[in-house]
Amino acid sequence: MVRTLDVVTISSYNVPEVRMPRLFDVLTAVEPRCIMVVMYIDKVPNRHSPPAILLRESFREGKKVRKRTLGNLSSLPPYQIELIRHVLRGERLTAVEDHFEIVASFHHGHVDAVLRTMERLGFAQLIASAPSRERDLVLGMVAARIIEPDSKLATTRWWHTTTLPAEFGVADADEDDLYDAMDWLLKRQPRIEAKLAARHLKEGGLVLFDLTSSYFEGVTCPLAALGKSRDGKKGTLQVNWGLLTDERGRPVAVSVFKGNTGDPTTLLPQVRKVKDDFGIKTLVIVGDRGMITQTQIDEIKGLDGVDWITALKSAGIKKLMEGEALQMELFDERNLFEMTHPDYPGERLVACLNPELRKLRGHKRRSLLDATSRELEKVRTMVQRGRFKGKDKAEIGVKVGKVINKYKMAKHVVLDIRDGFFDFHVDEKKVEAEAALDGIYVIRTSLDEGQASAEDAVRHYKKLVLIEAAYRSLKTIDIKTRPIRHYTEDRVRAHIFLCMLAYYVEWHMREAWRSLLFCDEDQEAKKTRDPVAPAKRSEAALEKVHEKVLDDGTAVHSFQTLLKCLSAIVRNICRVPRVGPDAPTFEVVTTPNAKQQRAYKLLERLEV
Repeated sequence: MVRTLDVVTISSYNVPEVRMPRLFDVLTAVEPRCIMVVMYIDKVPNRHSPPAILLRESFREGKKVRKRTLGNLSSLPPYQIELIRHVLRGERLTAVEDHFEIVASFHHGHVDAVLRTMERLGFAQLIASAPSRERDLVLGMVAARIIEPDSKLATTRWWHTTTLPAEFGVADADEDDLYDAMDWLLKRQPRIEAKLAARHLKEGGLVLFDLTSSYFEGVTCPLAALGKSRDGKKGTLQVNWGLLTDERGRPVAVSVFKGNTGDPTTLLPQVRKVKDDFGIKTLVIVGDRGMITQTQIDEIKGLDGVDWITALKSAGIKKLMEGEALQMELFDERNLFEMTHPDYPGERLVACLNPELRKLRGHKRRSLLDATSRELEKVRTMVQRGRFKGKDKAEIGVKVGKVINKYKMAKHVVLDIRDGFFDFHVDEKKVEAEAALDGIYVIRTSLDEGQASAEDAVRHYKKLVLIEAAYRSLKTIDIKTRPIRHYTEDRVRAHIFLCMLAYYVEWHMREAWRSLLFCDEDQEAKKTRDPVAPAKRSEAALEKVHEKVLDDGTAVHSFQTLLKCLSAIVRNICRVPRVGPDAPTFEVVTTPNAKQQRAYKLLERLEV
């Protein structure tokens, strides 16, 4: 059987692939005196095993062509076999550094991913229709906030290790340029938010709003004040800010308030912004029970085209149960039912019972009460043994107060503190009264049944978790809005708005990359699943969490680790050596691997 040769080299002649019986006839016709031996690499099939790679030579004995195996190359790696092929072709092999040298390298892949997303979203036109220096700086700051959030001074230092300055044309920018661009951005905030609203808000659609706070470093900013800290930073000044999103949690607008501003007072300005500034005449505002209070509801009723969804506070639920309008027996066969009540005219109430949440809260309360009782028992023993003898009740009260404040169980404990005496007991009636409300919540809404079923009303209210997820990303995990270090009111507002824009880009990247991240890809199931039962991930999402690998065997990533994976794509600046520093340079970019290519392709299919 005759096989086709891979490579043929004879003396100084290179001959293309031909069949062996004709080989020497061809060579003889070229130059008979130079014909000696033909060396080549032969690939021999081996049935169920890998093929054998052999180094062979062919020669003529009379009129017969014979071949001889010189060595078995099967154990060599493919690249070494390929090098031998090049040698047999008569090619000259030289070291890479003899041809070019790398004079600089910049991380590029993660910058490229953010840039591709911005282009897909038309983000530059969203910031400003006309190109400008300020627009380039804002785009660069937004990208930097996604990749590695830091102060403006630190940003202008680290970003030169990447291709970000070159891609956005801001290589010569310093921190003062960035601050000037922030001032320019703040003036454009109303127009940018109007563009976002035109994209993502629709007539009669849901609008989600919630308030959070971020602690402040310094004392000079007029917005910084003591208030209810959501960061667990008691005693520190803070700034309150609220995020307005569409029903998918996509940010549309952000508002900044003084740190001691109450939640309810921030709601009506958002409703008016949507109606007057964004031109949305009909909307459904969704806010939690602390945001949409009875006072706000009374004002909303005076606005045409505005409906709302919120929830009753525990005092309201307790009143319904005491009046027997809400009874536990109603939950015997179902976990949700609809009702009306004279105290809430023109509203629909949807009562829900989550048994698992009921058990969890009961167990937690009992654990806290037991811990409180153990600590108070120690104090009582100290008093009985005379540790506080001769001291007034104030000293005992301080010690007791530390225990009570530690576990937040003061409402369930009856204290008896006197000079030289201390006793306590748990008020079981109060405990039982509170336990009766465990796992029960009541949604209240102005929407009629034709606008939203009882189940949909609950689902709409629970979409507020999307804003909570946005705050986690904005404040801690990714964008890192806090701590706020700016000293002027306008700079604080510009900083928070810039962070919101960065989250807008990141939100779309996360959606495009769901299949690569620890995310549940089955989002349609949320529209039909039981709205009261605890949310559960799909089987596919649980498998990703458990196995930590995808179907193709590659690792599952978080958003940040996927960005770092892409950052391994590097842009190298190269030049020919020995020519001198003025030699022309050229670029060589790392070839993306399969995972990186997949990430890029997903961004290309991103939905705006």
